[in-house]
Amino acid sequence: MSLLSRFYYFVSLLSVVSCSVTVYTNLNPFLTGTANPAFQTAICIGAVPCDGNVLNPIPNPSLNGGQFAIQLYSGGMTGMGIPVSGSFLGFSIELSVSNAVLGNNGNTLNPIFLNLMANMQARAGKTLVRVGGNSQESATVVPSGLPNNTAIEKPQVGTDRTFTPVLLISPNLIYAMGNISTLVNVEWFIGLPFNDTSNPRTTLAEIAQSVLGKNLIGMQLGNEPDLYTTNQLRNSSYTVQDYTVEWGQVLQDYQQDSKVPNTDIFVAPSICCGLSGNGWMPEQVWDTGFLTQYGNNLAYIAVEHYPTNNCNDTGPLDPEQQMPQFFLNHSAVIELSQPYANTSQIAAQMNKPFIMFETNTASCGGFSGLSDSFVSALWTIDYALNMASFNFSNALLHVGGQSDYYNPFTPPTTNQTSYRQWSIGPTYYAALVVAEALGPTGDAQVLDLGLNNRNDLTPGYVIYEQGNPTRVVLINSLTDPSGASNYTALISVGGNNTGQPGATPATVTVKYLLAPSATDKWNITWGGQTFGGPFASDGRLTGDLQTYTVTCDQTNNVCPITVPAPAVAVVFLTPESFANSQGSATVTFETTIATAVHNKHGYRQSDGPRKVKRPRRTIFPRIRINESR
Repeated sequence: MSLLSRFYYFVSLLSVVSCSVTVYTNLNPFLTGTANPAFQTAICIGAVPCDGNVLNPIPNPSLNGGQFAIQLYSGGMTGMGIPVSGSFLGFSIELSVSNAVLGNNGNTLNPIFLNLMANMQARAGKTLVRVGGNSQESATVVPSGLPNNTAIEKPQVGTDRTFTPVLLISPNLIYAMGNISTLVNVEWFIGLPFNDTSNPRTTLAEIAQSVLGKNLIGMQLGNEPDLYTTNQLRNSSYTVQDYTVEWGQVLQDYQQDSKVPNTDIFVAPSICCGLSGNGWMPEQVWDTGFLTQYGNNLAYIAVEHYPTNNCNDTGPLDPEQQMPQFFLNHSAVIELSQPYANTSQIAAQMNKPFIMFETNTASCGGFSGLSDSFVSALWTIDYALNMASFNFSNALLHVGGQSDYYNPFTPPTTNQTSYRQWSIGPTYYAALVVAEALGPTGDAQVLDLGLNNRNDLTPGYVIYEQGNPTRVVLINSLTDPSGASNYTALISVGGNNTGQPGATPATVTVKYLLAPSATDKWNITWGGQTFGGPFASDGRLTGDLQTYTVTCDQTNNVCPITVPAPAVAVVFLTPESFANSQGSATVTFETTIATAVHNKHGYRQSDGPRKVKRPRRTIFPRIRINESR
């Protein structure tokens, strides 16, 4: 049954295209018909674009659909989180693959990445991006650069549990980051090595501070130290007290390096796995005196966490069992956020932002059919807004390599970039939804509404700005083409039995994130627009924007919002909240154009990124790339 018949507001969607592909061998059906011979004969490489595995949606409960009330109050509500911005969700790019995403050097930026960041900037004002991960621990900078003007070389694969490659880094990578920030408003975190405290290798921080200037907002010293023993970076007797002592020793090395003038922008402790039972909880680190000793040197207090893993430590896990247990389960989302409530209060008392520095659906690349389907978008939106309600300031979605299912975006392999574009994953759509739901003002305060008697399949949130409700986010995690599992939320502002005057607006604007099924991979639309199928996107949304104006019943002080199964509805309660979330016109970047770059000689004398010279008689900055399209 069509979406039209199960939801009367909708007039059309992109037609559903079957996706039955043998993994890593055949071209996806989305890709047939191109005239490029290389495209037609190329092997399909990449977990996200090439794996055709589609899971079964969870069974619908016997009681579904119906109506339920949402009572909002003027002036705010108890339990709202701290003020946050639409840039709440950013991205964490694994250092070992960062050149494939950003561009291979300062001369050759990737315009599709620029377009993706420009989308975020238009909605949130800026984007936070971390370059780091497990691979930062073994990274060594070669100040003179690497052969062929490349940014990263991987001379060997590590022997640790995650087979993290040993890296050689060229300053070209930092030049690329610096030039990106002259074109789109990206602020950076850089991951620093911590695997050898007797040889701290401060060169990366020297270059990053010199080149990035004010756009470098944090330097992560140590990534997931609670797994150092498991990942064979420390011996089996390594303790949280050892970590605190080592961190202070390496901090002194940076403080004594005159080429690292700013030593109060570190990010720590970045522990990951206390909730999983095989790591440390934040309180264990705080008990060592970490914050007392080093708090003045921290720009951010950070943790990392994934709800589950695909590392095969205990054997294969079934994603169809993981789906209802961890992902389409609001109680499970709360269980991810709640244990950090104490640390978020400590951070607030210290006036430090508290960031989920790395997360995604499952560590070690995620799950086929789950991490790359609409399920992951539903979960990401729920989790992000829940973290905001628990006083996190930001969260970063991790981006890995070609074999990772959870990627928000995946470029084609290097030898296919001349005829293939990028594959945009469901979690990138989620980042856009969260950006619009929170808006660019920095005043958004999020409250979990506990909708529908705290039903795990129908979570919802209200966003307040300066005491006024401005947006409501409604999620329906069910899959039901019949329309029987659609629900209607009855929103009221004030009035009723609140003791306040009725303030329900005359009309509201609604924008929907839609897919035919919770496990669908490519037929996703946000406001009627899409990034298309595998290898199909230049980083820009395509299609006509679709929003819906709903007339409210001010006499009865109620506004009915229908949410199909599955979908996310963002309800803009005021014209200003909608206008602010849509932002200004997005600057887009062509794919065969050129720009000026940083001076590659003498980064130590630079005081930050230089402005890129823009060509005359064009509204677009021109970025040169290695391969024409």
